[in-house]
Parts: sequence; structure tokens; C-alpha cells
Amino acid sequence: MTGAARRFAFRFDPPFRPLLALLGVRPETAWVRVDADELLVRFGPWRLRTPRANVTGVEQSGPYRWWRAIGPHLSLADAGVTFGSSTAAGLCVRFAEPVPALLPGRWPRHPGATLTVVDPDDLGRALNGPTTG
Repeated sequence: MTGAARRFAFRFDPPFRPLLALLGVRPETAWVRVDADELLVRFGPWRLRTPRANVTGVEQSGPYRWWRAIGPHLSLADAGVTFGSSTAAGLCVRFAEPVPALLPGRWPRHPGATLTVVDPDDLGRALNGPTTG
């Protein structure tokens, strides 16, 4: 990836907007930013930051059941994190080194993150591009 940073909006399903807003997750506080060096996710008060070189792969997923996808979630199956605002579709991003995201501090660490952005394909292309790391 070359040039300026790209920003990707989360898709917000209308029925879940009020609940997410109570958590501080609104369109203006939920986005994904990708540049040549870094992946940064903001989901209301939650943050995930990692070097682009730490991204090992991406995979589209969904649709989801609402109780498994809406809001911030920890997967008990694989310790991945979900930042979800839609049940339609998302992108699972895998990391070489697990990253913190759900709680302040360094733990727990997550081997992957599912992000329910408006255009998962476009985010996947941005993350699969060349890095400078």
C-alpha cells in the first residue's frame, strides 16, 4: 500500500444503533485506519493497533447471529476479538503475534479480529497490499 492512510467505516445495522451508542460506539467513533505501516481500529472506547507486517491473512465471514456479533466480543473458541456493528458480513484479520484489544493493558491478547466494516472486500485488499515493514 502506498500513499495516504485509508479509513474504513463500520456498517451499522439500524436495530443495533441505540445499544451500540450506549457503549460509545457510533459511526464517528468506530472506524478502521490502514496505512503503509499500521492497522488501527477504533470501536468506541476500544482500540486495536498493530504493525501492518503483523497481519498474516484476511478472510471474509458472515452473516452472523446478532448475539455473537454485535458489540465487542471475545471468542471462547479461539480467543479472537470481534468488533461488530452488523450481522451482514465482516472481515477476519489474523495476526502473527496476538494483540491486545478488549481490556486496557497487554492482556488478553487476540490472534485475530473480526471487523464488520461497510466493505470487507476493500479492507481485505488494503491489508493484503505491500507493507514497508
